[in-house]
Amino acid sequence: MAPPHVALFPCSGMGSLTPFLRLAATLAARGCAVAVITLHPTVSAAESDYISSFFSLHPHIKRVEFQPQLSLEKSKFLNIDPFLMQVEAISNSLHLLDPILAALSPPLSAIISDFQVARSMCRFASNNSISAYVLATTSAIFFSILVLLPKINNGGIFQEIGHLQLPGLGPVPFSSIAPQLLDSNHFMSAILDSNIPCLSEVKGILFNSFSELESETIEALNSGRVIPDLAPVLALGPLNSFEEEKAPYNLLPWLDEQAPESVLYVSFGSRMALPMNQILELRDGLEKSGCKFLWVLKTNKVDKDDKEDVQTILGESFLERTKKQGVVIKGWVKQDQILAHPAIGGFLSHCGWNSVTEAARLGVPILAWPLNGDQKLNAEVVEKAGIGLWADWGWRGEVLVAGDDIAKKISELMTAAKVRVKANEVKAKVRLVRSESGGDLDVLLGSLIDQLKPQEK
Repeated sequence: MAPPHVALFPCSGMGSLTPFLRLAATLAARGCAVAVITLHPTVSAAESDYISSFFSLHPHIKRVEFQPQLSLEKSKFLNIDPFLMQVEAISNSLHLLDPILAALSPPLSAIISDFQVARSMCRFASNNSISAYVLATTSAIFFSILVLLPKINNGGIFQEIGHLQLPGLGPVPFSSIAPQLLDSNHFMSAILDSNIPCLSEVKGILFNSFSELESETIEALNSGRVIPDLAPVLALGPLNSFEEEKAPYNLLPWLDEQAPESVLYVSFGSRMALPMNQILELRDGLEKSGCKFLWVLKTNKVDKDDKEDVQTILGESFLERTKKQGVVIKGWVKQDQILAHPAIGGFLSHCGWNSVTEAARLGVPILAWPLNGDQKLNAEVVEKAGIGLWADWGWRGEVLVAGDDIAKKISELMTAAKVRVKANEVKAKVRLVRSESGGDLDVLLGSLIDQLKPQEK
């Protein structure tokens, strides 16, 4: 039988793109023919650079460019996020993708899509007698919230003061659910709601997660206790970077000079920036902590708009005082290479799911400072797994966190022996799971690839 020919369709933003490209590389390495649908233009420069790097390293993977059409009509939903605006354009243009996918040679045997376009991809798969899968780009607990959103918003979930009682999962604080998800007029709520029904039609739901982080939630999803008739859930994580074995780049010489586990890596991801007054408090907190630090500074949601230099933002005097203590940079970095460096001893993170799984895989303790979206629920996963601490300082911009408080939390993380031991235990268990011959992930991937093969007609 011919190998499976699989198309992967990520949506907007690095949070979606990263796990999709990692899965694409994994499938291609196991003999699958792989095509990746890429958006043109991308919202951020980081996406464009990452895509270019991926295809230069994997020339055997087919690139299928898709340019969504911008609507001239004003959206009927609340939507001012540039990444979500691109998702809305994608949703309105998906009919243009059908003939492109149908013309691929050899014919597709399966398509793996982002949840936000699952309904259209299920329709395409049904019309062309191929298998459809969803790759969830968030944690299993947040995904559970998403599939339960209609019941939550219709009052079908039992509510206590300050909490929701989720079927099969127990209580979740209202404060951990991003407000836009509970607003039926918001585009995010609407797009999720429209795609939920197809989750019983896909052949499987893939997660960049693993049992050391979310065994109970994954089991609850697979048992039907969360929502009946849900497709089988397959935990394929943590997915490897497709470029981490390549030669290091120019940030690492500074790290080479630092003591083992002495440096705090600070990054809030590719789609989120702290308000300017909070950036200045973080600056003060890093200095007061006395801890060595590597800070990836971001001041705008879209990196193309990030024009000011580090000196202008933080001040020459701060950079002079801390020149032996830390390094501040702007722009996209190879985070896996940084987290894998022996000098890194902690990670101050917004708790985007890619960041959580990367840190867990590499044994780096996390100081969780969630800002938006799925991040509070991801922070709870980190805390429950024992691999980090959660600084619950509200959603982005709700409160101004003082530099002194930030310094205390940094010191607490960097001296938290139990957290460090647990993080290293998880790292060791991940190595066993990822064993290339007979490990749990090896067996699971083999089973998935068998399912991806062309259906008998």
